[in-house]
Amino acid sequence: MDDHQFAVFAAEAAGARLLEVRQQGLEGRALKDAGDAAAQELLAGLLAEHRPDDSVLSEEASDDKSRLEADRVWIIDPLDGTREFSEPPRDDWAVHVALWERSAGTGGELTAGAVAQPALGETFNTGAPAQVPPRTSDRPRIAVSRTRPPSFVEALAREIDAELVPMGSAGVKVMSVVRDVADAYVHAGGQYQWDNAAPVAVARAAGLHCSRVDGSPLVYNADDTSLPDLVVCRPELADQILGFVRRHGID
Repeated sequence: MDDHQFAVFAAEAAGARLLEVRQQGLEGRALKDAGDAAAQELLAGLLAEHRPDDSVLSEEASDDKSRLEADRVWIIDPLDGTREFSEPPRDDWAVHVALWERSAGTGGELTAGAVAQPALGETFNTGAPAQVPPRTSDRPRIAVSRTRPPSFVEALAREIDAELVPMGSAGVKVMSVVRDVADAYVHAGGQYQWDNAAPVAVARAAGLHCSRVDGSPLVYNADDTSLPDLVVCRPELADQILGFVRRHGID
C-alpha cells in the first residue's frame, strides 16, 4: 500500500473496531474510554507493522519528541468526537490518520490523510480527493461546535448573513465543507495537531482554503502540539472570513 491507501486502510480498520465497541453495551464514560483505548491500540499496531520506521504523534499516547527529528510522522486521532461516539446513534464522530513529511524549503507538509466517519459509512482521503459540489445554499453555512461555538463566529455569521450549523467532531465539521453540508468551518479556542491534520490534508486535496484564522499557514509536527484555531472554507469565502478576523479579532 502507498501512504494514501494505508491511511484509508488504517482509518477504516479503527472505525470498524469502534463500531464493535459501540455494540458492547457500555455507556457514558466507560464507552468513551473503551473507544479511545481500542482505536489507539489498533492504530498503533498497524503503524508498527506497516510503517515501523516512521514516528507517530497521537492524542492517546505520550509525545515522543524524537518525532521532531524524523522525516515522516503519522499524526493520528484514534477517536475524534468522543462525546458523540458515546451517544448512539449519533454519526458525527471520526477517525483521523495523516502523514507529515519533511521537505526542503517548507520544513514539512501533510502529504497523505484519511478521515473515516464509520457510522456514516464513508472515508474521505487524499488518494481519491473529493470533488466538492457546487454550493447548494443561498446563505453561507458555517459549521460550529454543538456545545461551545466561539462567540466571534456568531458575529461573523451576522456580518456575512450566514447560518450556523452545529455538529460534533472537528473532522466531521471539516468534512461537512467537503460534502456541501456546510461552506466553512471557523474555529478558535483550542485544538491540537491531531484534531485537524487529517481533515486539513483531505480538505486541501479537495481544493478548499485551509489556514489559521489570521491567514497564516497551519504548521504540523511542531514542538508545541497546540494548534488552537483554523479556517476551512470554500475559496470564495476566504477573503470575507479572514477580513472579518483582521478587523474584529476573535475575542
